[in-house]
Amino acid sequence: MRVVSLIPSITETLIECSVNLVGRSRFCIHPEPKIQTIPAVAGTKQADWEIMAHLDPELVILDKEENTREMADSCPYPYIALHITCVEDVAKELHRLALLLANSELESVADRWARVAGLPSRPYNFSTLPGMIDWWRPPASQGQAEYLIWRDPWMAIGEGTFIHSMLCRMGMAGRLITHKAKYPEIALSDLDPEKVVLLFSSEPFPFERYRVELLELGYSCGLINGESYSWYGTRSLSFLETHL
Repeated sequence: MRVVSLIPSITETLIECSVNLVGRSRFCIHPEPKIQTIPAVAGTKQADWEIMAHLDPELVILDKEENTREMADSCPYPYIALHITCVEDVAKELHRLALLLANSELESVADRWARVAGLPSRPYNFSTLPGMIDWWRPPASQGQAEYLIWRDPWMAIGEGTFIHSMLCRMGMAGRLITHKAKYPEIALSDLDPEKVVLLFSSEPFPFERYRVELLELGYSCGLINGESYSWYGTRSLSFLETHL
């Protein structure tokens, strides 16, 4: 089957499962160097279906969180829209995709997700939190944490997101500042530097470029591997299998 995937984590997973991937989004960057042989034909929020026509796709893979309803409604090809908002969702959705693709390797990945979803959370704290690339200013106390994904405006993650679910598995349940909105805009000035630790995700915003400026804000803070916590294919799976 000729497949186009517009989800970076699924693109990586499908390549590792030997699926015939003929197109991807420009944000699909793993795995190197194989990804470079697959044409980038869309973004995550818009797609030019006419440009994709020469690929003759038999299935387009979308995600209800990453892609838009308009993309699904306008897609002229058969498509599947995955919906993953927590660790427990992944096995079910990958099983559904594996059935469509008749792919036993992807079925095995789904089975591994089912196993890992059944494992208990680990009691990590800030000093031992897996996936920290660098503590720019290590926290002096445990306090609360805000996981930031964007700047101008500042955007955090809330309940009902895969990232939140992953962090809870790593012992952060009760330590994350609570937001009912999935990706709320926040005012950083509302956060007390004495009580709040900022976790800057390595993607999608390039926080690392602004390290000096961000340290001047006065918070305990560090750079955390956003791919480990948000790429819900084989990447987050391997991360969980290593640390749970």
